[in-house]
Amino acid sequence: IEELWKNGKLEEIPGIGKGMAEKIEEYLKTGKMKKYEEAISGIPDGLLELLNIPNLGPKTLSLAYKKLNVKNLDDLKRVIEDGSLAKLSRMGEKKVENIKKGIQLYEEGTSRIPLGIALPIVEEIINSLKNLTEKIAPAGSLRRMKETVGDIDILATGKDHKKIIEKFTSLPMVKDVLAKGETKASVIVKQHNLQVDLRVIDKGCYGAALQYFTGSKAHNIKLRGMAKEKGLKISEYGVFKGDKKIAGETEEEVYEVLGLKWIPPELREDRGEVEAALKDELPVLVKKEDIKGDFHVHSKYSDGVDDIRKIAEFAKKLGYHYIGICDHSKTSKIAGGLDEDALKRRNEEIDRINEEIKGIKVLKGMEVDILQDGSLDYPDKILEELDFVIAAIHQGFKKNVTERIKKAMENPFVDIIAHPTGRLLSGREGYEVRIEEIMEYAAEMGVALEINAYFDRLDLNDINVLKAKKMGIKLAIGTDAHNVGMLRYMDLGIGVARRGWLEKENLLNTYEWEDVPLRRRRTKK
Repeated sequence: IEELWKNGKLEEIPGIGKGMAEKIEEYLKTGKMKKYEEAISGIPDGLLELLNIPNLGPKTLSLAYKKLNVKNLDDLKRVIEDGSLAKLSRMGEKKVENIKKGIQLYEEGTSRIPLGIALPIVEEIINSLKNLTEKIAPAGSLRRMKETVGDIDILATGKDHKKIIEKFTSLPMVKDVLAKGETKASVIVKQHNLQVDLRVIDKGCYGAALQYFTGSKAHNIKLRGMAKEKGLKISEYGVFKGDKKIAGETEEEVYEVLGLKWIPPELREDRGEVEAALKDELPVLVKKEDIKGDFHVHSKYSDGVDDIRKIAEFAKKLGYHYIGICDHSKTSKIAGGLDEDALKRRNEEIDRINEEIKGIKVLKGMEVDILQDGSLDYPDKILEELDFVIAAIHQGFKKNVTERIKKAMENPFVDIIAHPTGRLLSGREGYEVRIEEIMEYAAEMGVALEINAYFDRLDLNDINVLKAKKMGIKLAIGTDAHNVGMLRYMDLGIGVARRGWLEKENLLNTYEWEDVPLRRRRTKK
């Protein structure tokens, strides 16, 4: 948003007029909004925080505040337990039960943040310190590309430990220094009050420390058991045979003395990776360099910020060979969905751009709504004109979702199902969908499933991606980008793919466009 404001483009966003743009500018300049400050004056601090609880809307919260004097989370829990909340008008046991689930999600979520929020923070810290270090890398769940992270661990090695620690604790982003020693410091950064721990390690044990602090706990327990069987001891200081250190400078050394190939961090969850390494059967994981294109990008024609030409030029700079423009279909009115005439104009513009910009192909895709009866938002004659179709649920999250998605997959022009579970990392549980049944039908119908790489989705998740791979289902990463900066969410999608053991052939994005094994191409042969 700040970038758009600096470039004078706020009012180009659908739904933002002059008045709203002025309020956003006021907030970006001062950190406050006068109108908002006036509105919340007199409201208890803890009350507004409760609006972050899934399934608890402002009307219910207002009622609980006025009738039951609910001012904070403890008050809310109390009125749930004593039954007084359920007795309010328009309430009931089912609604209260949903609020209880929301509280659970909220409490779990407040201790962890999405990977996509944590990664830029870590990158900024590492870039600030790399000139003082010989080696520096994140560890923990972030290095394993887990979808959410708690505290962040960073490991470094360098000649002047004290100087590295001093620089780290004095970074502009640091809000509070929790601890500061000669080789370790812990700080709270301003972004999301996130705790970041930095350890400065001796060069000789850097690899062992990186392996140890990367985890996971279950993976490390498995390695310690293997070491014990070989008469070895493994720790963050190295691998020891008696008092003699026999490995530790690199991770590769640590795994090698245990008789293992080096295991990529994303696989270290004790899901069979150690056994695969013992048999030399680890997958050759997909990597960033393998990606030829992105299948899910929104343009100004619907609710995106940038025009198609800008998207194409940016994608070309990323080294992509193709980019899929997938605007919303007509039923998604709130997202600027395209009617048939608008879609025709957009497709004609794509044709012109493809003639003018060489070295990248802009694809005519659409994110087409699956309607309440399982039919699609456009007739087949429209879908047939597109290069590919992504079908998506955007309404009726609790209404026969499984049956609707299955019916959509029966349409011969549907190639990919978008964000198949509908969950959001920020709290939404997702559709009421039987995902394994969806996966079985996708395998039968030859439809690909999306790894939606938007930072708050990451849907499918890694566990379902691994299941899909075993079932022979093709996956497709789509960033769901609404501006060109979001195209970089591809890194998050690749992280999910790698955690799901995907290799190049499992992922549509690794094929040249002419060779992408789309469902419609296979059925025509």
